[in-house]
Amino acid sequence: MKAELIHATTVALTGAAVLLRGASGSGKSDLGLRLIDRGWSLVADDQTAIQVRGGVLFATAPDSIEGKIEVRGLGIKKLPITGEMPVRLIVDLKPRHELERLPEPQEIPIAGVSLPLIACDPFDSSTPIKLELALSDAVGTDRENVVEDPKSARKSENGDVILVTGLSGAGRSTALKILEDCGFEAVDNLPLDLLPRLVSRSGLGRKLAVGIDIRSRDFAAEPFLDQIQALTKRWGLKPRLLFFDCSNETLIRRFMATRRPHPLAGEDRPVADGIDAERRLLQPLRENADFLFDSSTLSPTALGQALTARLGLEDRAAMLVFITSFSFREGVPRDADFLFDVRFLANPHYETDLKPLSGRDTAVSAFVARDAAFAPFLENLEDLLVPVTCLFEEQGKSYLTVAIGCTGGRHRSVAMAEALAARLMKGGTKVAVLHRDIERDGKSLHDLKGKPGTMI
Repeated sequence: MKAELIHATTVALTGAAVLLRGASGSGKSDLGLRLIDRGWSLVADDQTAIQVRGGVLFATAPDSIEGKIEVRGLGIKKLPITGEMPVRLIVDLKPRHELERLPEPQEIPIAGVSLPLIACDPFDSSTPIKLELALSDAVGTDRENVVEDPKSARKSENGDVILVTGLSGAGRSTALKILEDCGFEAVDNLPLDLLPRLVSRSGLGRKLAVGIDIRSRDFAAEPFLDQIQALTKRWGLKPRLLFFDCSNETLIRRFMATRRPHPLAGEDRPVADGIDAERRLLQPLRENADFLFDSSTLSPTALGQALTARLGLEDRAAMLVFITSFSFREGVPRDADFLFDVRFLANPHYETDLKPLSGRDTAVSAFVARDAAFAPFLENLEDLLVPVTCLFEEQGKSYLTVAIGCTGGRHRSVAMAEALAARLMKGGTKVAVLHRDIERDGKSLHDLKGKPGTMI
């Protein structure tokens, strides 16, 4: 059956939709806004597309007004929407003096489907409560045609959905284990056609992390992106896509160490051929990822620290500035937003008593700070990053990665990273610091807990 347009605003609660009917100016959008403020979700404003399937009336928004609501005095505003929902109640909006005190139960046919009908004054303060009571009566104990409402799930702490993909051997499986430790239900190698069914029910349990890569049945990058768009459009979800990358050289070493064949190379082709083929297949996902993690020089521990910091798994309210020191000899961090070279500073490496120490030791940091170029550079760096951080935060970015490098990644870059973190934290910025190459036999995350403005 082809969808039919009717004049009504539609809102939903716990997976059941209500059609609000009334003439223009009768208060449909106003009542809709007050219901949304109470936790309801918008399906469509003013015009609703309805369709009958299996004897159930479903409502959705026409493409032209999807996610939009008219706010009298303000204009057209955008709001998150819920996708197609089954209609369980019809509400006619009338002035208070036209309402019966004790009306008899009524039903009305809409597109051949009989539904309960009530009348309400849209501007009465008790109307939202009355609608919730009426919807509860309409739904009753029969939940067969009620869709799980992902918005209600997202309002709880269990509504986060993370999709994890990337190159084979780049850390995707490690990331899923880390997310599982953070309270996510982790599902790996899920066939693409099962993704909507699993994600739409995520609110029934814990937070959800789904691993999908080239080993998944029917995998292809474009259909994967289409599935993400469908989840956003149909369910109102906004899953975060994580992509794990790594240099070819590191991936080859990892496959050689484990003696496992690359999924696209098999037993008779070089691992490098499989890696190159996989890069081509996954490039669209890399370009559309919300978060990019390069594990080329990160241990599993450091990867976990970077993952939890960047995803804000500790409920950070503000944007995080992630500062990492590094050694140019070991390669630059490929996922850095800003990269700075401090090899112009005096090098403690050539001081016998300072060489075995690091930039976290007072003697080394004092030595580096005595360089005449240190203070102006640090001040200019702060002046650059503070406004940039604010601008990125306004655009919805949750973290900013700043990489500071020197030759060995042990003295000058570490001292500068520590000094920059202290300056930013003093101004109230949330900061996490990773010293990637401070020790080549292990990576260490500097513990800044307890210091003002720090989130690790």
